[in-house]
Amino acid sequence: MASDNKVRSRIATFFGFERHGTDIKTEVVAGITTFLTMSYIIVVNPAILSEAISIQGYSDGQTFQMLAIATILAAAIGSIVMALYANRPFGLAPGMGLNAYFAFTVVISLGIPWETALAAVFVEGVIFMAMSSVGARRYIIEFFPEPVKFAIGAGIGLFLLLLGLIEINVAVADEATLVSLGNVASDPVALLALAGLAFTIVLYAKGVTGAIIAGIVATAAAGWGLTLAGVVNGGVLTPESLPPVQYDITPLFGAFIGGFGNIDPISFIIVVVTFFFVDFFDTAGTLIGVSQFGNFLDEDGNLPEMEKPLMADAVATTCGAIVGTTTVTTYVESSTGVEEGGRTGLTALVVAVLFLASLVAVPVVAAIPTYASYLGLILVGLIMLQGVTDIKWQRSDWLIPGGLTIVMMPLTASIANGIAAGIISYPLVKAAQGEHDDVHALQWILAVSFALYFYVTAGGVIG
Repeated sequence: MASDNKVRSRIATFFGFERHGTDIKTEVVAGITTFLTMSYIIVVNPAILSEAISIQGYSDGQTFQMLAIATILAAAIGSIVMALYANRPFGLAPGMGLNAYFAFTVVISLGIPWETALAAVFVEGVIFMAMSSVGARRYIIEFFPEPVKFAIGAGIGLFLLLLGLIEINVAVADEATLVSLGNVASDPVALLALAGLAFTIVLYAKGVTGAIIAGIVATAAAGWGLTLAGVVNGGVLTPESLPPVQYDITPLFGAFIGGFGNIDPISFIIVVVTFFFVDFFDTAGTLIGVSQFGNFLDEDGNLPEMEKPLMADAVATTCGAIVGTTTVTTYVESSTGVEEGGRTGLTALVVAVLFLASLVAVPVVAAIPTYASYLGLILVGLIMLQGVTDIKWQRSDWLIPGGLTIVMMPLTASIANGIAAGIISYPLVKAAQGEHDDVHALQWILAVSFALYFYVTAGGVIG
């Protein structure tokens, strides 16, 4: 008993419970809550990355399991660093949006090998670490156009929403209109996915903790139930066969090193820059937003020692690339744990422990059909659309860059294209308004650079 009290006292002292007005029970509950709300990434991230990553000698199911393990390890590492170094109650995991950019834009559209794409993630993480260590964040914020910064989240949300609807066969290709409504009434996948989506939305609307992962699991279970009952044939609502258990991630671990040997300088730089900017502002915005719930901000609206959680993000991204997954970022779902009273790094440490514990469920993850996992994309995409409220639509210098950033992402299937369109248009609009002094010289440099990017990618120089 005395030893237990001694341990508790050390934990309280290390995390500063008295200063933050919390205790172990509160922090543990907060950690469990945060994990449940963000655990869907264990299923969704592998579903997205497996579209672009294939490993010779391994089945799609085995690759899926490797990616699930990489996802879990990256999330655990990031959350541990956040807990022990930054002492903040924020959970980290591979970021939604950036995983889609990695798979559908970088690897599939641009034709860049996935190993090279992981190398770009690694470089982005190293750059982020270097800049975080010297407090360079404020310089980036000064020259990145605000309308673009605030529009990125909504644009990614719309992109994810479209990807999700396509995967569940609700949105299909059409020669006349490019996209149209699929034959939902006669498609078992679409019918079950829509029923699962409705169930997930109801749970989310009622404020149920872990609504997304619960919806995914329930939909997958329904698919297996209908198959085993003979209502539909095998392979329609379920995988045709289950892969053998795969815990060896050797083919993924360190694969980024080989990626450095196959680099096109222009495309590689563009990919690194896009990863960096999206990750940077997504993380910074999330940190500020979640910190508001916990009253962590100072009187100027800034998060004290913000470089520490940014460093945790950078370290996790670098380690994530090493184990074989995409950019790791702070999750907005951390706000649920903060609302439960989480105020210190112990909350994040609990998140990390639960991620590691979920390794035992990796074989089960492979049994979840892709359409079920993509329900997470749809709901997360809808949630991210709330970012449009931060845009000052009544001002043309916000309307045009912000609008272009948002619509270009889903319409060109590229997050980079959306950011580029917004960056190019911002100084043009400001100059047309006679507000040249409001445009930083680096903003002009960025605009010209991304105009060159459009010329290169649209002119066939890349790919």
